[in-house]
Amino acid sequence: MSAVAVYAYTQSVTYVADNILKSLKDIIRLSGLDPAKLVGDWEVLLRGISSWIESKHLDTVTLEIYNPKTDALVTRWDVSISYSWDISAGTFWTDTDQLRYAIKKAGLVPSEASYRVVVSYNKSGRPSVSGWSSCRLRSTDGMVRQSLGTTVEHYGLGANAAYWRNV
Repeated sequence: MSAVAVYAYTQSVTYVADNILKSLKDIIRLSGLDPAKLVGDWEVLLRGISSWIESKHLDTVTLEIYNPKTDALVTRWDVSISYSWDISAGTFWTDTDQLRYAIKKAGLVPSEASYRVVVSYNKSGRPSVSGWSSCRLRSTDGMVRQSLGTTVEHYGLGANAAYWRNV
């Protein structure tokens, strides 16, 4: 890969990772929750997401919104990474309107709900990033997944969003 292509890929990684986090912040805020926790963790989240996109290990970034008293999932947002990067693709965009429509459709969450960001990997051997630890996703039993399609794109490196709602 030439120096120009490496620089362009790094720019794509930065754009996609940053816009995934901005999208999660919008989801949190427009769902009726305080994004302060996400903003406080922004540096650690961005470092991990960027590192794992750069190394092509990241599969999905998940925002779990849950009831802190019962630990039950209220809703979940998945942002899956698409690794079809091509320097000749020449486009970059973030579809905030599509996200806003889906958030409105999903509705407000209870004000006492809490949230966390979890990532999933597509292969072993990922680089270690300080500030991250392992955990398990909450069950989506009794829920159905609604796909939104691509919401972030930069030269073919993209993110596809979906949310989970109760049946």
